[in-house]
Amino acid sequence: MFRLSRIKQRTRLLLLVGALVVVVYLRKNFTDQKNIPLQVSVRKMVPLKTNKNTSYSYSWPVCQQNMSAANIKDFSSLPGHIQQFLYYRHCRHFPMLLDVPDKCGGVDESANIFLLLVIKSSPSNYERRQVLRQTWAKERLHNGVWIRRIFISATMDTGFQKRRLNKLLKVEQRQYNDILQWDFTDSFFNLTLKQILFLEWMDRNCPHTRFLFNGDDDVFAHTGNMVEYLQSLTDNDGSKHLFTGHLIQGVGPIRIPESKYFVPIQVEESDSFPPYLGGGGFLLSGYTASVIYKMSHTITILPIDDVYMGMCLAKAGLGPESHGGVRTAGLFYPNHPPDKIDEYDPCLYRDILLVHRFLPASMYLMWQILHDPDLDCAPQNK
Repeated sequence: MFRLSRIKQRTRLLLLVGALVVVVYLRKNFTDQKNIPLQVSVRKMVPLKTNKNTSYSYSWPVCQQNMSAANIKDFSSLPGHIQQFLYYRHCRHFPMLLDVPDKCGGVDESANIFLLLVIKSSPSNYERRQVLRQTWAKERLHNGVWIRRIFISATMDTGFQKRRLNKLLKVEQRQYNDILQWDFTDSFFNLTLKQILFLEWMDRNCPHTRFLFNGDDDVFAHTGNMVEYLQSLTDNDGSKHLFTGHLIQGVGPIRIPESKYFVPIQVEESDSFPPYLGGGGFLLSGYTASVIYKMSHTITILPIDDVYMGMCLAKAGLGPESHGGVRTAGLFYPNHPPDKIDEYDPCLYRDILLVHRFLPASMYLMWQILHDPDLDCAPQNK
């Protein structure tokens, strides 16, 4: 008991002291930018130069604003970001600014990737990406199989600030070769577009990848546990349906204009959603990713990305399943009062797959402590 208490005390001290050290170290490399209203770029495709080769993306016609959207009933009363979404809802193809076409070793070799980590990240989130590269998203061989990493991003700001952020992202790309970036505005309402464009990229470059983790850059993911869980599926090598995480069902669009998740009837008429998984993080097979991509061709874009993926599955006659190790709503133990739970106890994270959310410094230190060979999580006698 005394040994575990010492570990917990050391954990708290390291989290407090280390938070300052890690933040100072990382912040000198990047500054946060403000969020801006949704905007859509219409620049044409150009060749992409990576640190290994040059890739030429498909050249799509410039996507024009759909002016007829203004004729939708009560359009003028909608918030500006929703009006912009409706103007450009039909647009699905955008110039690619950063690419990693060789991430999976080519189409034929992509079957060697057991778990591909697909992490949604805005351009300004350098600190988060850097910590993830050093912790759970580190590319490595685990239990004899490969874990690979890729960040999916768009653009932020306008004019000089946009060019500055893009240049910084290019520098990051030259060093790590792990970023996909498209030329549209990185916003909450564009997350679905980001997912669709990634699935298109995967279909072209990594079609035989076994499994994927899809999630945010502020989650704590125990990727070693993910590999071990996926390896335990003796009847599924990635060629069958798998879509598991935090199950959400029996809900519909939020009609409250003040909510971040506000979806007016002009965007979605139905008052109910099919079952879906919380977008903070979930696991899926390569087969299921392919199914979602194919179904997306026939389903109008909905701005809530996790709901949209549930819609694609429902149309294919498939569905999500719950996994108790995915905690996108945070840690919750019904038999323990919240004030009695030590959220910095590393033993709480030993067996989970994912917890949402973590600040970069806390994530870095918790990962190190969780892998401390002296960590003892055995039940203690009182």
